[in-house]
Amino acid sequence: ITVMPMFNQMGLIGCGLMGGSLALALKQAGLVRSVVGFSQSPSSSAKALALGVIDQQALAAGEVAKGSDLIVLAMPVAATANTLALLKPQLEAHTLIVDLGSTKESVVQAAEQALAEKASQFVGCHPMAGAEKSGVEHAYAQLYARCQVLITPAPSSQPERLAQARQLWEALGCKVVSLSPTDHDRALAKVSHLPHLLAFAFINGLLGKADSSLALALAGTGFKDFSRIAASEPHMWRDILLANREPILN
Repeated sequence: ITVMPMFNQMGLIGCGLMGGSLALALKQAGLVRSVVGFSQSPSSSAKALALGVIDQQALAAGEVAKGSDLIVLAMPVAATANTLALLKPQLEAHTLIVDLGSTKESVVQAAEQALAEKASQFVGCHPMAGAEKSGVEHAYAQLYARCQVLITPAPSSQPERLAQARQLWEALGCKVVSLSPTDHDRALAKVSHLPHLLAFAFINGLLGKADSSLALALAGTGFKDFSRIAASEPHMWRDILLANREPILN
């Protein structure tokens, strides 16, 4: 049994499906007392507050660092550097920062640059969970149950922070695998990023055909299996594909 320390306050950047589900899971497991959340769109964090996913709505990104001993980044990966730069002035020395991004090399590099001497508090994480639906209204505590979580240590990562991140995920019943950011991005290009790109391209191509309505009316379960991920959030996947461009092209 993993013995987990209690996080008094979790700061959440990005109150959507992934971040919201993790907040619910940690609260349900008794691993965090309260959650303060911020989203670029105030309506998203307001909705998260109304649904009880977060307990307090922050009006600026930097506010979530005040009093938080755990910070979770759950926004598009391209926003990592700017977000961490906003958090840094208020960041407490004992705080653990993790992200949920689907690319890791660019994210870890952004953390090293934006946090500088505080970069050792950051641990890159990629839980292999999700859904084609987005938005905090679809968040649920079981999203991460028994999922595989990839942790990508950086040169500056503190062993204490790595152990803490591993314990966090294991306490939720996840299997944790550690690998380098480069190995992560190369592997995920093959089994996640390129499949999403193919699905997006195929569905957009199909919908541009004059006879697409007839074709879709005849589609069966095989088509449903192949096309499901094309419904994923486009802005998030734009960032992922651009961040991992070279491995995907290779």
